[in-house]
Amino acid sequence: MQFIPNLFHPTKRRLIPLVFGAAVLAASCSQKTTAPTASTTEGAEAVDTTEVATAAPTYQVPVDYYKLDNGLKVVLSPDKTAPVVTVAVYYNIGFRIEPKDRTGFAHLFEHMMFQGSENLGKMEFIQLVQKNGGILNGSTRFDYTNYFEIVPAHKLETMLWAEADRMKGLNITQENLTNQQGVVKNEVKVNVLNQPYGGFPWLDMPQYANKNWYNAHNFYGDLKDLDAANLEDVQSFFKTFYSPNNASLVIVGDFEPEQAKQWVQQYFGQIPSSTLPAPVDLTEPRQEKEQRFTKDDKLANKPALAFAYHMPERNTPEYYAMGLLDQILLQGNDSRLYQALVQEKGYTGSVTGGINAYLGNMFNYNGPMLWMGNLVYDKDVSADSILTVLDQEVARLQQEGISQEQLDLAMVKVRSSLYDQLSELYGFGKADLLASFALFDDNPARINELEAEFRKVTPEVIQRTIKEYLRPTNRTILVINPQAQI
Repeated sequence: MQFIPNLFHPTKRRLIPLVFGAAVLAASCSQKTTAPTASTTEGAEAVDTTEVATAAPTYQVPVDYYKLDNGLKVVLSPDKTAPVVTVAVYYNIGFRIEPKDRTGFAHLFEHMMFQGSENLGKMEFIQLVQKNGGILNGSTRFDYTNYFEIVPAHKLETMLWAEADRMKGLNITQENLTNQQGVVKNEVKVNVLNQPYGGFPWLDMPQYANKNWYNAHNFYGDLKDLDAANLEDVQSFFKTFYSPNNASLVIVGDFEPEQAKQWVQQYFGQIPSSTLPAPVDLTEPRQEKEQRFTKDDKLANKPALAFAYHMPERNTPEYYAMGLLDQILLQGNDSRLYQALVQEKGYTGSVTGGINAYLGNMFNYNGPMLWMGNLVYDKDVSADSILTVLDQEVARLQQEGISQEQLDLAMVKVRSSLYDQLSELYGFGKADLLASFALFDDNPARINELEAEFRKVTPEVIQRTIKEYLRPTNRTILVINPQAQI
């Protein structure tokens, strides 16, 4: 099994299966922490997450943002803490907008990116990073496919050359395609079809809760669709979406910005742009009635339940309010649902979830999204009993309101999680946010505005958000019916 941290999953610092990952290699780098440089200040004041949430933000991530003539978005964020650099390339293509008769194609193509390019043969990209003491990975998410390398600082030029080499062109052969079709189909079998609770709820819930096909299809891929992919599909997909004007390049770590800019221009500057298709309509209709579904699981021996509510539009006041409500209701042992379902009722041992749960964080997506929670529970507990507790906790928030003190406590948790994100995995957590904000907002400096946006949320905005987005008619329920013979 391959693993990657579940980035910015508030209060959780655990590992989850990288179900869309192509390669993970052993690391010999030492972990980094982040510190302001260049555009802010040379010294980094230690972050005290116990301070009151109303304190003014003191930390700024250095952001140097520009674009090449071919449209490539470039973000530089120097950090001299340790002699390590992270190079991340994000392409603005995820499984949400893959072709309708080619489910799982975005993920399949991610695997193809490791099969060789003009100057690097099959597996040589991976070996290049590994032999230089680094780690690398790739993954496919709702709205992007990403690739990153974390290496000793003196290998920055090598990594930029290698990433540019495969952006220029892949070794697309029938042999490579057939091989990777088998690999991906095996992933589907191992991660979904042949294990208890496979795909629950991260793969299942979007298909039940959403109505727009682009948000609601099996993005891991139907086996027949994976088999149907051909060389022409792969070549067209690469030419269309894997172009510099559909990508962002982020460099985080110990490097000299001017030298990095020269290398970026040298290796990426001559790659031609492509003509991108018109954006796909991803909008979801307002949900007016609660939806309930049951799914039989032949391998599960206990029932499980997931709930999902459609999120507010990204970057609105209500969006940030949902981030705080997520902290209050679901994140950590002090959350209201954990206290009610685990501590008081004893229905389950844990309840987990979040915004964009299990496939990213509340910042690195760019379309309709769900706030979701799930739990496994004993057979003598009814699903209705669990939903009654959920309704009671939401009703209590609406009836009693949320004080500024409670908002401040939620803000402390958000702030702590955000700072964890910025320093996670040798700087990759920081690179993830910078790349996402460059792709989706054309503004990677937004990374320094997040705290302020959360602090704008008032108790009145919270109440408005609860009323519209935590109503039962905005909810989808999925119950796993266990079928395993004990």
